[in-house]
Amino acid sequence: MSLVVENIVKSYGDYKAVNNLSFVFDKPGVFALLGTNGAGKSTAIRAILGMLSIDSGKITWNDKNVIDSHERIGYLAEERGLYPKYKIMDQLIYFSELKGLKKEDAKKSIDYWFQRLKVDEYKVKRAEQLSKGNQQKIQLIAALIADPKLLILDEPLSGLDPVNAELFKSVIREQIERKKYIIMSSHQMPIVEEFCENIVIMNKGQTIIQGNLNAIKKSYGRVMLNIKCEGDITALVQEQGLNCTNRGPNGMEFKVDSEQQAMNLLNSIIQNNIPLIKYELREPSLNEIFIEKVGESNEN
Repeated sequence: MSLVVENIVKSYGDYKAVNNLSFVFDKPGVFALLGTNGAGKSTAIRAILGMLSIDSGKITWNDKNVIDSHERIGYLAEERGLYPKYKIMDQLIYFSELKGLKKEDAKKSIDYWFQRLKVDEYKVKRAEQLSKGNQQKIQLIAALIADPKLLILDEPLSGLDPVNAELFKSVIREQIERKKYIIMSSHQMPIVEEFCENIVIMNKGQTIIQGNLNAIKKSYGRVMLNIKCEGDITALVQEQGLNCTNRGPNGMEFKVDSEQQAMNLLNSIIQNNIPLIKYELREPSLNEIFIEKVGESNEN
């Protein structure tokens, strides 16, 4: 199985919302589609779902046009998509019938997910009677009800408290174990790092970075230094020509030119008998890479 997005372009008048986006998603797991607001992510997702026509390019699932494949695709939208005045159970039955499920099969699936997501008491309630977090749970049920092979999650943990965020993450882990293909779009970079192997970062409709996340981070090298000491190391930092990028309760952060530069600072701290609490030299996080790349792109 594979999802292939090949040089797709979508314009609105003279504005290209998506400009030659390409990627191949050919192994089960989680693929991240990232970008700032207005980068083109939502347009790309709607094109993959067949909700938008594209100007050029090609999108296939198992070598067939997505629409022609008749594949059940699960979609959790960032925006609330429930009818506020209608009962939750009635809406889920309706959504399941649109996906071609028989009523009996739909009810079994709904019962399972209501228990799994701890929303059993809301079956007969209207959507408007639910909190935002519980509405998000119902929308996740709607996405999973037909047991889709391809699942698209747009900001799946947005607005959730820590307990429900962990519940959602456990469901995502289960779907990964079941060899599902999951596209995730999120501004919560730690969540992306937790689940995603391969990423595309978009900005102004264009791809600015793409590939395996671990390989991308490795290509930067260990250039992020975090140090926490009991004494003042300002003078030692200046001697090494370093600029502090962040200072807080957890210490000082720097971006170094080389591991040797970081070692030189460490040696100076030790030689000056300054008590060292923390010394960490690491690769940049996805959040740091995202800010650097999108910031550079926005300056062009």
